[in-house]
Amino acid sequence: MGGEWVLAEKPTIECLRTLGYKYLDPEKHKEQRDGQNHVLLRPVFIKAIQKINGISEEDAQAAYLELISKTDNEEWSQLLRGNYSRTVPGKATKQTIKIIDFLNIDNNTFTVTSQLYVKSEQSRKPDVVVYVNGIPLVIIEAKSPLNYKDKTGEAFEQIKQYERDIPRLFYSNVFNILTDGTNCLYGSTGSPSKFFASWKDPWPRQKSSFDDELSKGLWCLLEPSRLLDLLAHFVVFEKTEEGVVKKICRYQQFRAVNKIVARVVDNQHRQGLVWHTQGSGKSLTMVFAALKLKMHYTIESAELTNPNILVLTDRIDLDDQISKTFQACGLPNPDRMNKVSDLQDAIHAGADGLVVLSTIFKFQGSEQAIDNSEDWIVMIDECHRTQEKDLGAYLRATLPKARFFGFTGTPIKKDDKNTYQNFGVEGEGYLDKYGIDDAVADGATVPIYYTGRKTDWHIDEAKIDILFDNWFADLPEDKLEELKSRGVSLSDLVKHPKRIELIAYDIWTHFKAYARPDGYKAQIVCFDREAIILYKRALDKVIAEDLGDASLAASMSACVFSANQEDNKPSEDKRVQDIRKGLVLYYLDRAAETDVKALFGKKGEQPEFLIVCDKLLTGFDAPIESVMYLDKPLKEHTLLQAIARTNRVADPQKKSGLIVDYIGVSKNLDDALSSYRSEDVQNAMRDLDDLRSELRAAHATVIGLMKGLKRGKGKFIKPEFDAFVKILQAEDDWFTFRRKAREFIGIYEALSPDPAVLSYTADLKWIAAFLQYATQVFEKKEAFDHKSYSGKIREMLDQHLDATGISTTVKLRHITDPEFWDDFDVEGMTEDDLKTAAIRKTTELRKMVSEKVSDNPLQYQKFSDRLLALLEKLDGSQISWGDKLKMAEELAKDIDAESSAHENTGMSENTYGIYKILEALKSDDQIEVYSLENLASEVTGLYEDEGTAPTLWQDKPELRKGLRQQVRKKAHGFGLTDWKQVPERVEEFAVKHMSKRSGQDRGKS
Repeated sequence: MGGEWVLAEKPTIECLRTLGYKYLDPEKHKEQRDGQNHVLLRPVFIKAIQKINGISEEDAQAAYLELISKTDNEEWSQLLRGNYSRTVPGKATKQTIKIIDFLNIDNNTFTVTSQLYVKSEQSRKPDVVVYVNGIPLVIIEAKSPLNYKDKTGEAFEQIKQYERDIPRLFYSNVFNILTDGTNCLYGSTGSPSKFFASWKDPWPRQKSSFDDELSKGLWCLLEPSRLLDLLAHFVVFEKTEEGVVKKICRYQQFRAVNKIVARVVDNQHRQGLVWHTQGSGKSLTMVFAALKLKMHYTIESAELTNPNILVLTDRIDLDDQISKTFQACGLPNPDRMNKVSDLQDAIHAGADGLVVLSTIFKFQGSEQAIDNSEDWIVMIDECHRTQEKDLGAYLRATLPKARFFGFTGTPIKKDDKNTYQNFGVEGEGYLDKYGIDDAVADGATVPIYYTGRKTDWHIDEAKIDILFDNWFADLPEDKLEELKSRGVSLSDLVKHPKRIELIAYDIWTHFKAYARPDGYKAQIVCFDREAIILYKRALDKVIAEDLGDASLAASMSACVFSANQEDNKPSEDKRVQDIRKGLVLYYLDRAAETDVKALFGKKGEQPEFLIVCDKLLTGFDAPIESVMYLDKPLKEHTLLQAIARTNRVADPQKKSGLIVDYIGVSKNLDDALSSYRSEDVQNAMRDLDDLRSELRAAHATVIGLMKGLKRGKGKFIKPEFDAFVKILQAEDDWFTFRRKAREFIGIYEALSPDPAVLSYTADLKWIAAFLQYATQVFEKKEAFDHKSYSGKIREMLDQHLDATGISTTVKLRHITDPEFWDDFDVEGMTEDDLKTAAIRKTTELRKMVSEKVSDNPLQYQKFSDRLLALLEKLDGSQISWGDKLKMAEELAKDIDAESSAHENTGMSENTYGIYKILEALKSDDQIEVYSLENLASEVTGLYEDEGTAPTLWQDKPELRKGLRQQVRKKAHGFGLTDWKQVPERVEEFAVKHMSKRSGQDRGKS
């Protein structure tokens, strides 16, 4: 076995054994499974559920046969949690059968095995599989190296490949783990790589109690009681417009929820305060808390006997957000209160087991205490605001004995004694804290930077009179006196028409260069509603003049503000009347606002700007927003909440959020945030100068790793690349350089188009081009770095690759491209040319074989095995590069021959593909070749005939089922003894090659 076994796989298994897992040797897989295409361990399952439920072996066998037919991951989650029942002989009603005993951990069987071969259309062999009671719950892929911030590696691709090729192993899956023997990353079933994360805090244990990172990571995720807790309470399936998204908790959510539950169970303190910074999943934390408090599968406690849960917010938009999250995540029976009477009826009913969602305003005037208030657990979002006026008093008068847990997305002010008193415990501060720096360090949010633009536009309130004289000097004398007589205000200066026009121009110029190339969007935060109208008009004009399309310009921004009853009134003041017309014209009612927010959240859709003053500064999540143009003097929690609109994680191109400050908040940032403890907010917004310093440091690090390399100034840089490859001979050196180079490029992207990047541009081009070249040399695969680069630098790098000739060197051609074969013409080639050609050809073949095996694994798997042998020899020194290139040529010719093999058989390409499937599934003594050809032809006919496979057959489950049954009959009729496997494998091929859409058969003839 290779290094991955020694460095990652074996240590993982040994660690799990110390946690109580029994190791199942791969040699015993056969006796534990019904076949290589089955993934449950039947004997283990039968014995475990007999023990847990006290049922007969016959009933346990029947349950097993029912469960192996389940193919939906969400349904499996419910079954594992105890929502499974079946008829048992001798009982009148169905009996609930527990698949897992959550209360008695020792009643379960925890198993770990390695190299589990799963036979399928494309068979795979995952490194490590974790079982509970014979059911596979966690897949562990061991790869080296692994970095939690670099999620483009082979380990992630491998998990995606498993999910695609051997889906039956993931029907019951809870989550997956990637490890290199040190780091552990985990992600839920189907999760994209960007959502894989490390579990940093082993609460309630200390990090120092673990020998190493591997044992810490595996204990956090797979210690038996924690694994069952995660399964029972910390996995949800959220219904979204794009479909169902499976989500699993992060460590801070697990920690906070269990602290809350422990506090309820212990019954010592009846309150607690939780600060989880904005963008880190606070709403989902509340969902997990409600789920565990309500279901408590792993806990027996009188304090958790059917409690009532009340979730409160202080804003309608937050109520909308929380309610939608609770409902979308499938929490049992959340009931949103639309009227005061609904809330009063619910809480005074004396019922148990309710989950009630409401705004705190519905408690206004409520002073009558309910009888069972001790049975209520209240969770309050943004709890620091609920203490204002008498709202908190009315709430506590109604629920005097309830438990109160306060949640906040911003830190509590130093002098806010009420919030600490009403939700905290003396001397404790926060029950759980997950601050701004924590979220950024984990990649849960992106850092927020700020930059001041045009300092002469910043308004110092102490100098208002001086600024007024300068800015309004050209006004008629009577108008000037009128303004002075009523008093010069900040508003007069902020909304000066010339200032608005200049800033609108600056916004558009900056946005075009900074955010728009990557499809990101922006908010413009205005002084007030009047300023919204002024900015809307100015921005429309600037964009229309630039793009030459007034209609497009108008659609690119939308105004979101609250209406006022004065808006539609006439006024004799022309300016007032003009603004009121604008307020009526651009106002969006609730439905239209909902539509605009949805469109804003989608790439390629208009609008690209939302112009606001108060609305959408809280409770609005749009990861696509990367920049906020700030022209309103915000401070304290309003400032923290507003800027956090830009901190959501989007795609790999989004490295940070940016606040462009036109009002001068950043000049007085310490004052604006002075109400908070400095350690809580010190990195809430970082000066862009910090990023410039990081760029200098990252550049110095990368250049330091290139010590000893002589670089010229000419365009032909391949010799320099080859020289640097020799310097990075050790694989570890390459991976270190790659990681540091990506960090440098990422910071450069985040800053661009800031002028500070210009002195690093030449080095960036060289380094980015080298990454593409060296990925082929060291890893024998295509480099995808350039696909994750931002649009604003990708074009620059492409031009550089073309100018230096590297684009030709790294370009991968398909076997059908005539130029593909040019590399095999070795006449006149130097040893260096031969090496380059051999590496390129192997990389191309790797990509090609992967595609071919995906198309028809039973036809092309043999070429995958040959490629692996070639890759091993490529790294050896015994064979010359010319011989290695020759081996690559022979493999390419054989793949090409196989691709056209049907031409000499009289079969169509589709029929031949199915023939190869049938050939692979028959025994040596089965069926003559001509009979197999006839069967292949008949099966192909089923999928090509409009009668049996009409348009869109592939999208209709009943049609697909009928076709599988017909294939099964034909296979059985022809005497295939392994005929049960044929339908699934044929269907997989047919879906890829014979799908029919829009009345056209797109399959091959």
